[in-house]
Amino acid sequence: MQDIVKLLKNKVLVCDGAMGTMLQKYGLSAGECPEYWNLTQAEKLVAVHKEYLEAGADIIITNTFGASSLKLSKFNLEGKLREINISGAANAKAAVKKSGRDVYVAGDIGPTGSLLEPLGFLKIEEAYEAFKEQALALQEGGVDLIIIETMIAVEETVAAVRAVKENTKLPVIACMTFDVQANKDIRSVMGVDIETMVTELTNAGADILGSNCGNGVEQMVEVIKALRSKTGKPLIAEPNAGLPKLKDGVISYDGTPEMLASFTEALLSAGANIIGGCCGTAPEHIKQIKNQIERRNKK
Repeated sequence: MQDIVKLLKNKVLVCDGAMGTMLQKYGLSAGECPEYWNLTQAEKLVAVHKEYLEAGADIIITNTFGASSLKLSKFNLEGKLREINISGAANAKAAVKKSGRDVYVAGDIGPTGSLLEPLGFLKIEEAYEAFKEQALALQEGGVDLIIIETMIAVEETVAAVRAVKENTKLPVIACMTFDVQANKDIRSVMGVDIETMVTELTNAGADILGSNCGNGVEQMVEVIKALRSKTGKPLIAEPNAGLPKLKDGVISYDGTPEMLASFTEALLSAGANIIGGCCGTAPEHIKQIKNQIERRNKK
């Protein structure tokens, strides 16, 4: 595969969408460990990846968001960390092979789920080791790059980036989740601003920066604008499909594929080099985004 950073100098790429939403469609129950499905329901994972590939995704993300030892321990599955991450990579690669397309497989790493000292009890060294262990397993599984997602604390994000860069040869996408305040101030839940994120993650060695999740695609446009004002690195935008709605105990999102795709031009103009989707997005959202980008390229 071509170096993704070099490719992004001349081409916009499309990433896939939500994994959790799709696994629920395929039968994942509330409280079940999604990542364990890499071992027990591999054919369903291949099917999910296949749907996103058929929608036109150029990057698909492994089902390993919560596959660190710290997260898996909540299900007493930390002993299967290596198997779960390697299988996550294998399932994605199997779908790519069947598609016959050249597509990047990104190994997904999410937050530990614990607060770092002094706000919590997790030592930064423990977080680093957890990220290192997961990154090595994903590299062993054959992923093309690592994507770090849904981070809110810059110290934890730095630990994740360093763990990957210092122990593997993989490119790293580092995403944090931001809120745009009424006064246009942009910060993560932990108070991290855009300039701090860019400075710290660039120094840690991140190859691509970006944001995922958040409060809808309109705010994502503002986040990407702010990121672009601080860095020349490639940027990724993975907005949610609108805003969450709770009905009968089930969370859904009100953003249609057409609505989300209508912001494609705004995201690109803001400085995005990769566009995908987060919570509530599905293959149809990705297909519509892909169509918008292809129409733009033909102009």
